[in-house]
Amino acid sequence: MNIFRSAVLALCAAFSVAAFAQNISIATGGTGGVYYPMGGGMAAVLSKYVPGMQATAEVTGGSVDNLKLIGSGKPYVGFSMTDAAQDAFKGEDKFKGQKVPLRTLMVLYPNRMHVVSVEGKGVAKFADLKGKRVSTGSPGSATEVMAFRLIEAAGLDKDKDMKRERLGAAESVNALKDGKIDAFFWVGGLPTAAVSDLANSPGNKIRMIDHADLVAKMNKKYGNLYVEDAIPKDTYKGMEADNKQATVQNILVVNENMDDKTAYNIVKAIFDKKPEIVAVHKEAENFKLENQRKEASPVPWHPGAVKYFAEKGVKLN
Repeated sequence: MNIFRSAVLALCAAFSVAAFAQNISIATGGTGGVYYPMGGGMAAVLSKYVPGMQATAEVTGGSVDNLKLIGSGKPYVGFSMTDAAQDAFKGEDKFKGQKVPLRTLMVLYPNRMHVVSVEGKGVAKFADLKGKRVSTGSPGSATEVMAFRLIEAAGLDKDKDMKRERLGAAESVNALKDGKIDAFFWVGGLPTAAVSDLANSPGNKIRMIDHADLVAKMNKKYGNLYVEDAIPKDTYKGMEADNKQATVQNILVVNENMDDKTAYNIVKAIFDKKPEIVAVHKEAENFKLENQRKEASPVPWHPGAVKYFAEKGVKLN
């Protein structure tokens, strides 16, 4: 009888765990960028420390794809740049007529725009992109969104003034090595693995193209989403000076339908176990309480995140 009772109790417990199990997908980006490895680190932390949660990192085209996945209403947590997130929340640009009910969980780290070429391609300044073969980022990426805005601010036509490819970071590097393109755009954290691979490749001397002077024009049209910044010259082998470039913030976003407890648990686990994510990619060092400001995201904050940060002395409403 006791054996039977124990078996029943064990079965009930199993059903109870199954009933409260949460499968969460983290929408990241391509394998050559920062979103994917960092998303993998987050997934490991959430699966290990949030009771009943099983999280997995999913390869995607990037921010735009991630925002569309969140818009499906399925249990997604997504990486996004603030410019793409603002478009999705307002139903503009690539999201025209399809507003996504987004909420912000946290500000992540700054994304630096890389405009990359190599010696011998005749690309020394932004205007030299005219007439060249250029990758502006993969379809579904915020790299593409920001690249188009930079090209526009420079007074160039993305369709008429260059032969345009739509490749991710790793694919762009391979195409540049193979002589199929002359330059590429990539917006990501430092260092980006694919760009490091290019810089370390024998026979290639990297050229990082300055473009910080275009930030004011972009902000005038799209709002104060971008800042003038610099990629330090010791970031990638072969850089001769700091690269003056445009930076945009990354945020972690979810659908507004996520319950408060789940949102709270996700943010808490990421901050409590930050060192484990830093071990995967050092950009996670930028997960800081002082960076969590109401105005830092153009998307409203999730109540669960607001609750967590309030406990840490950060007011977001």
